[in-house]
Amino acid sequence: MDVPLLLVKTLLLRPYVFFFLAVSLVAASRAWGWTRTGVMFGITWVTAFVCEFLSTRVGFPFGDYYYTGSTVGEELYIAHVPFMDSLSFTFLLYASYCVALLFVLPFEPFAQQAGRSFLSQAALSWQVIGLTCVLFTFLDIVIDPVALQGGRWFLGQIYGYPEAGVYFGVPLANFFGWFVVGLIAMAGYRWVDRRTGTLPRLPPTIPAREVLLGCGLYYAVLLFNLFMTFWIGEPLLGLVGCFLYGPITALAILKLLRSLPVALA
Repeated sequence: MDVPLLLVKTLLLRPYVFFFLAVSLVAASRAWGWTRTGVMFGITWVTAFVCEFLSTRVGFPFGDYYYTGSTVGEELYIAHVPFMDSLSFTFLLYASYCVALLFVLPFEPFAQQAGRSFLSQAALSWQVIGLTCVLFTFLDIVIDPVALQGGRWFLGQIYGYPEAGVYFGVPLANFFGWFVVGLIAMAGYRWVDRRTGTLPRLPPTIPAREVLLGCGLYYAVLLFNLFMTFWIGEPLLGLVGCFLYGPITALAILKLLRSLPVALA
């Protein structure tokens, strides 16, 4: 079957993946421009694909797992890895990056003409990169156990582990792999940024609405997966996810409230 047809079938089979991808591309391009967006998303996709390819062959960095091939012919595979799976890492990492920016970057003093903005001088600091990788991994703590139960909802049973892991069937090595993917991708993006003349200069400020759009994407993915968790009848798993994100959400709200202007003057 030819690739264009498989791409169309993938879009029809996984519309939610492409919706999240479209939102992330709009948000990223408005904040950083298309060149930076393309570099960041491209590095992330290549990193995720290589790591998935290696893990399904040699068990590193995600640990030993396999794709069942149950949707072969219904969606695009590349070297026996579903295209949509490695593609999902791009918008998940970008959304995690936006939440990290929310926590780390200072707000610019409020100006009525421009609205609130973030000062971007530390947008690729190691502090931001480290927090991005942690938030990226936390998101998978919610995603992977419910995805492993894909046979009970419309995802389908597309992958599995030779031996059940300790965390709702998921091996801890899987979360290590997510951290590794995030770190390699963000470090690669930072390296390209540091090469003089390779990328357009970072803008001095980033409009808060663009960062918050990425944060909204992060929580949209989170709530989607929590909803599916409860929907398939896994309340304990869902409560663990809610407990994990309670403090993170509270801190994010506090950051926003403390940064709001007292008066529009």
